[in-house]
Amino acid sequence: MITTDILIIGAGPTGLFTVFEAGLLKLRCHLIDALPQAGGQCSEIYPKKPIYDIPAYPEILAGDLTDKLMEQIKQFEPGFTLGERADTVEKQEDGTFIVTTNKGTKHHAPIVAIAGGLGSFEPRKPPIPNIADFEDKGVEYIIRDPEFYRNKKVVISGGGDSALDWSIFLTDVASEVTLIHRRNEFRGALDSVDKVQELKDEGKIRMITPAEVKGIVGTDKVTGVSVVKKGEEPFTIATDHFIPLFGLSPKLGPIANWGLEIEKNAIKVNNALDYQTNIPGIYAIGDVNTYPGKLKLILCGFHEATLMCQSAYQRIFPDKKYVMKYTTVGGVDGFDGTRKEAPKAVVKKIE
Repeated sequence: MITTDILIIGAGPTGLFTVFEAGLLKLRCHLIDALPQAGGQCSEIYPKKPIYDIPAYPEILAGDLTDKLMEQIKQFEPGFTLGERADTVEKQEDGTFIVTTNKGTKHHAPIVAIAGGLGSFEPRKPPIPNIADFEDKGVEYIIRDPEFYRNKKVVISGGGDSALDWSIFLTDVASEVTLIHRRNEFRGALDSVDKVQELKDEGKIRMITPAEVKGIVGTDKVTGVSVVKKGEEPFTIATDHFIPLFGLSPKLGPIANWGLEIEKNAIKVNNALDYQTNIPGIYAIGDVNTYPGKLKLILCGFHEATLMCQSAYQRIFPDKKYVMKYTTVGGVDGFDGTRKEAPKAVVKKIE
């Protein structure tokens, strides 16, 4: 059984930053995530997309943010259970918890911090009869590595930001990009719409609207898609990849059955104090929680993680008083023996 001070469900940005804040309090952390790598959505869904509202970073790629967070918490030696989903929680007589994954791995901790973002995600799939037969054979719902499409023909379907952004990005990677949308109007950022129009005028993007992909062509892999444009006969477009980007449906998964108070697929917490749930000792931070005035932003998750760790410390050590010290004054001592501190001023006596 894996034991730790704080068990974190979710290894996205909020979960990772929790390790740092807990480390300052000399609390050890272990993280569980259903994905095979840390980073959450930033690593799995949009690693190459820029984020503009992280303090001190005018612009940072989502994947690079994950790398920086992993570097920041390295000295606190967090443990990871990746590729496994937190399934059940059992409260013990002493108030601690045992969380078991879908693969039977057990974790024991006095504090559980749910930082699972919006939960697990399932792609919204278009109603194409044979689409399941071509999944991972030319049909992808998420773009993980743009280089995978180098010099390939790509058809993207959708009308939101993801469809627009990836259409723009892949013009410098794929040999041919076709964007298909069932309406003439798009629901993305205005500058993205303008950029797609510009690339269309330059002949770098083929745009077909209003139209829908109604079928996949191929035997062992995708060789084309059948398209129906309003008022015209169906026609086929040759392609190597079909990428329908219709968004993702978030689901809390088994956590929804843990007895937590749920509101609109999010976990209600006490935001007046410490983001604790209705079960003492279980907290919810980041996009997975809800409270009056909640904003689903990474930087808000960082704030919530900081306050949550202070509360967790008091639960674990009720008789100890923690005196906060700024890292610029007290430095940062890692569990691996490393220390980060500001250079000391040199005191020199003048004769």
